Amino acid sequence: MTETADTSDRPRKRGRPRRSDASRQGTRELLCRTGVVALTEKGYCATGIDEILTTAGVPKGSFYNYFGSKEAFGAAVITEYDQYFTRKIDRHLNDETMPAVDRITAFCIDAEDGMQRHAYRRGCVIGNLGQEMNALPESYRARIADVLGGWQERVAACLTTAKKNGEIPAWVDCRQSAEVFWIGWEGAVLHAKLHRSVEPLRTFRGFYLTGLGIPPERPVS
Repeated sequence: MTETADTSDRPRKRGRPRRSDASRQGTRELLCRTGVVALTEKGYCATGIDEILTTAGVPKGSFYNYFGSKEAFGAAVITEYDQYFTRKIDRHLNDETMPAVDRITAFCIDAEDGMQRHAYRRGCVIGNLGQEMNALPESYRARIADVLGGWQERVAACLTTAKKNGEIPAWVDCRQSAEVFWIGWEGAVLHAKLHRSVEPLRTFRGFYLTGLGIPPERPVS
C-alpha cells in the first residue's frame, strides 16, 4: 500500500478563498431571477447588464464568471422563465380534482390575479421577446418556439382529456385549439399591460371558452 504524505500541518496558501460550487450556482440563479423580472417588465433590448448587477447586488466584474455574453445570459433567463412558468401551468392543468376545462379557467384566473398584483408592469418574458425578435440574437428564435411548443403541448393534453370526458365537443381540434390559446393569450397580456386593466384577459378567456362550446361564466369547480 502506498503511503500518502500528511499535509495537515502545512501552512495554507494565502489568497482569496475558492467559492464553493453551491455559492456560484446560487449567484447564477440570483442573476437569472433578476433577469426574469427585468425582461418581464422591460424586455431584452431595454435591459442593461449593469442594471441587473446593481439590482442583484453582484459586483460588476463578476458577470462574465457566470455568462460569456449578454446573449448567453438572455438564453439562461429564457430557460429560467420556462421552468418557472411550466410549473405554474402544470399546477393547474394537471389538477385532477377538477374537470379539465376548469383547469384552463383556473390557470387564466391565476394569471389575471398575478398581473393585477404587479400593477400590470409585468407581462410574459416569451411574449416580450417575441415582439423584439428582429432585434434579438437569431439563436433565440428556435428556443422561443420550443418554449411555446412545450406550453402548447400541455394545453393540448388538457383539452384531449376534456374531449375524452365529454366536456368539449368531439369536433374540437385539440392541438390547433392549444395553439390558438397561446396566440390569443399573449395578445391579451400585451393589451392588459397597455391598458393597465384585467379586462383584455377576461375578454379573451370568455371568447376562447365560447369557441370550445363552454359557457364563459361557468363557475370553476
